[in-house]
Amino acid sequence: MMAAAAAAAGPRRGRLGREARASLAAFLLGASVAALPVALGSSPALLAAPGLRGRLALALHVAGVNAALLLLYPRPLYKIAVRACFLGFAFGCGLLLSAGRSAWRHFGWYMCSLSLFHYSEYLVTAINNPRSLSLDSFLLNHSFEYNLAALSSWVEFTLEKLLFPELKQITWLSTVGLLMVIFGDCLRKAAMLTAGSNFNHIVQNEKSDTHTLVTSGVYGWFRHPSYVGWFYWSIGTQVLLCNPICVVGYALASWRFFRERIEEEEITLIHFFGEEYLEYKRKVPSGLPFIKGVKVEL
Repeated sequence: MMAAAAAAAGPRRGRLGREARASLAAFLLGASVAALPVALGSSPALLAAPGLRGRLALALHVAGVNAALLLLYPRPLYKIAVRACFLGFAFGCGLLLSAGRSAWRHFGWYMCSLSLFHYSEYLVTAINNPRSLSLDSFLLNHSFEYNLAALSSWVEFTLEKLLFPELKQITWLSTVGLLMVIFGDCLRKAAMLTAGSNFNHIVQNEKSDTHTLVTSGVYGWFRHPSYVGWFYWSIGTQVLLCNPICVVGYALASWRFFRERIEEEEITLIHFFGEEYLEYKRKVPSGLPFIKGVKVEL
């Protein structure tokens, strides 16, 4: 699911392969939905009150883009392109929602944040470690619990928007959440890029000859920067949505998950690197509140 915190360094791959190029083109093609208001000569806030003309334009855009992908790409690349296009479409719709002053404006910020997070996971993996690249690199099928958490946040936002509409109009709080999201996602991607080609979404349990302990860059700040980034990104999405219940739920669930994951990974890292990792562990904090990692008895 996620790479080990002290990821191993290896040769970096900077070129975009055909999978990455196809995904990027498809993402941008999907995001082109944001240009529909210009084409229609309508308000940028198209999704807030689309009307019959707007709905028809959206339907034709989706059908046209999907037809283009089917014509452009063979089956293996189509599977990649259609997922990237879906994320691009969600990003574009988020931009449209964000453009207006409707009650869905902050949900538009959330859509942009969520779709960009998942697409950039795939793209950075394609740049860093193309040999490990797969459809799972989008993290769209992360886990049942992850999908349930996302669904819960959408339900809470919708219900509270209907019952307490003023709660969803606290712009300063949503801005704080957006800043948390940006910080968390940037930190995670920096961790992936710093770790290089050995950052893998599947935790590695076997040490290869090229593995070395990375302690520079963001790994000099935290032992687990990718987890720190994801932790604050996930909580930030709920602050952005002004979801008080999910803010607490996400914080508790994420903290418990990362505490267990860090302890599990550090056992492997100590096995890989021995005293070198123990010294690193003594000097650099985990980065997550009240999580010190696995306890080592000397």
